[in-house]
Amino acid sequence: MTKSLSYYDTVVSKPSRLEPSTLAIVITSVGDTIGYTFFAPLHANLIRKTTCMSPLLFEDFEAAAYAVLRFLRQRYGYQLWMIARTEGEDWIVLQTENHGYDIHPGSVFAWSNTICKQMVAGNGPSIAPQVDNIPAYAQAPVRKQAEINAYVGVPLLDEQGELFGTLCGLDPVAQSEDILKDQALIELLASLLSSVLQAELKTVEAKRVTERLKVEAMTDGLTKIYNRRAWDELLEKEEGRCRRYGHPAAVIIIDLNELKAVNDKMGHAAGDELIIRTAKVLRNTARISDVVARLGGDEFGLLAVECHAYGAEEILRKLRVAFSDHQIKASFGMSPRSPLGGLSEAAEIADRRMLVEKQTQQRAKILS
Repeated sequence: MTKSLSYYDTVVSKPSRLEPSTLAIVITSVGDTIGYTFFAPLHANLIRKTTCMSPLLFEDFEAAAYAVLRFLRQRYGYQLWMIARTEGEDWIVLQTENHGYDIHPGSVFAWSNTICKQMVAGNGPSIAPQVDNIPAYAQAPVRKQAEINAYVGVPLLDEQGELFGTLCGLDPVAQSEDILKDQALIELLASLLSSVLQAELKTVEAKRVTERLKVEAMTDGLTKIYNRRAWDELLEKEEGRCRRYGHPAAVIIIDLNELKAVNDKMGHAAGDELIIRTAKVLRNTARISDVVARLGGDEFGLLAVECHAYGAEEILRKLRVAFSDHQIKASFGMSPRSPLGGLSEAAEIADRRMLVEKQTQQRAKILS
């Protein structure tokens, strides 16, 4: 069954009921798939198909955001329009319509240094065509990193109604104040995007469950946790969410130190028992949302989803304690995801850190 809601200033039942000079979005749900259709009405009973905002179906928040950014660029001409996520102390650029700045998806700024931080704190307006006229904006440290003399910024809210990030426009040249008359339109677009985002974020966990059900057969025969193929697939799926929403994540790589010695001295049955025990400790220590996999003979991986660096450090600490309690000797490596490198780079860094720890332990053993 298909369900649709049309949003502008208030909820309406049909796009044809919209007033002139407003924009609408229809949120359509079919099963667990959500689509979004934008409309730009020419007058109350006619939908105008324009190059900048025609009634097209967008599959997700990312596509809807790009459409809005293109519309804003064509209408107001600022060099850069973007969607950015606030995550801890970071302000992470997710999408851009860029015509001059060296700012791209994955760029990271200190949130406290941004003009958007001052706007959200109420220290300045959403639209500042001449940034130098607003003291809090004029003094923002981000202006040392990029030339910003005109600014537009509106908050985006997540499914809990908390700050997700901002819809933002920048230009190196001070702009006309004509844009001020369209502040309600720009705020409406941000509100529409927040509605799209909120609807989509509510489905994220359900999508993770579906993805994991699909790879349920991709398990390691001995330990019954995910195998390398499932790990690679789930890592790729989670990376897509991290890029789209700016979610944090981290990878932990674990390697058993004495599997070969156990196999040689006590037989492969004892080695198998060690591998099974390791998998059980990992699964019991990890959070329910985390992905745990056997990546090779004596190597395991843990993907910590929606997890800050300090959260990943805590998971790593718990793993070390649990392994010690169960008398399992292992080497660990952890790396948070960076917006530029992604989860594949995080896995590589975690693997290198694990190897460094393993080599350090081996040298210490030789010297003792």
